[in-house]
Amino acid sequence: MSRSAFFALALTATLAFPLAAFADDHAAHLAIGDPARKDRTVGVVLDGITDSATGDTISVAELAARLDGVRLLFVGESHVDMEFHRVQLRVLQELQRRGRTVMVGLEMYPVTEQQWLDRWYGNRKLTEEQFLTESRWYKNWGYHWNYYRDIFLFAREHQVRMFGVNLPRGAVSTIRSKGFDSLTVAQRAMLPPRIDLENEEHKRLFRAFFGDEDALHGNMPEAMFNGMFRAQCGWDAAMGWNAVQALKKYGDEKAIMVVLIGSGHVAYGLGAERQVKPFFDGRIASVIPYAVADEPGGKPTSHIQASYANFAWGLPASTDPIYPSAGISTTEAKSGTRYKVINVGEGTPAAAAGVKMGDEIVAVDGVLVEEKETFNRYMSTKRWGDDLAYRLMRSGQEIELTLHLRRKHSQPEPDSTAAAPQAPQAPAKPAGGSK
Repeated sequence: MSRSAFFALALTATLAFPLAAFADDHAAHLAIGDPARKDRTVGVVLDGITDSATGDTISVAELAARLDGVRLLFVGESHVDMEFHRVQLRVLQELQRRGRTVMVGLEMYPVTEQQWLDRWYGNRKLTEEQFLTESRWYKNWGYHWNYYRDIFLFAREHQVRMFGVNLPRGAVSTIRSKGFDSLTVAQRAMLPPRIDLENEEHKRLFRAFFGDEDALHGNMPEAMFNGMFRAQCGWDAAMGWNAVQALKKYGDEKAIMVVLIGSGHVAYGLGAERQVKPFFDGRIASVIPYAVADEPGGKPTSHIQASYANFAWGLPASTDPIYPSAGISTTEAKSGTRYKVINVGEGTPAAAAGVKMGDEIVAVDGVLVEEKETFNRYMSTKRWGDDLAYRLMRSGQEIELTLHLRRKHSQPEPDSTAAAPQAPQAPAKPAGGSK
């Protein structure tokens, strides 16, 4: 997925964006981060794991061995790339085989939703459908459950405790727009005592994730950049801090807290790791999957800056996500208002159908889009090849458009045996709507 397409799908107007990893050559080749590694590169081979300290290509079993003594491990992800989540699962499995007490920190749930993760851990009779509904998965996160399903099933089967480590969305929005001093006492308690907002290398990395082709962010005003960067630092600090608090409270001498978060929060150790280091005296490491380019006539390999991560796991280049998206970014609607389109991704189904910035979403397939949980849940029932009937308001006039969910690239179909949530009930006559 391209840089601009990713952010078009991820951003909302009231939040900073979740930095997830994707094959971004520029961002993986910056001479920043660990001084001992930042001035050299290492090779990453397809389906191999590179130890950036030595340049060795190792197995997953050797990775687990080299993580002996590490107490806090950040494993990066691209939220809509299944290969990244398979890497995360392999890391968890191998650490457990090695005898570690594995704990999992999750970006997708704020600390305020911990009760639902405890129910998943402690109640074998709780069904997936009940968990998705009661924990409000499609409100708290929104990405398709099947991307994460195997990780959650592994955790419950092997009694691995999972912890929400994120901030509530409202707190992130407040940090971006008003600053840390405007947080409530309860919200501020989810953050470390100090948050570093002045690291120039982190600012350089943050800018690198926005390219000139990214019209939505490429030339943002300084005030907008500062607000988004402040929110990003708050995000990073919260996820590192809350993971460490859970580790200290529930971990034993063999425990390792494995934090599953977007790779932008992990890269170069400048995000969550940097923010939590002053408050944690244990060893910290990072694993980031990286999409490897095809080399004609040879084994697929790429080179990245050695400081990018402690370990880089080579994956095939991703194309379209397994589960479809319309390709629209919207504002966060307030009560009584509609979701307004603020960006339409280039080459997406929405662009092909003629959706425009400024359109207001009324309904999709007759399902009223009054809050995103309903729409995200409905979209989770869709597959490539389906159509969506959108009803929109444009310049005071109601219009209808049909979006054809079609991929640009061929790829394997998702596992048809995975559980699918029930779709919201639509009226008899279809209409329209989106994300």
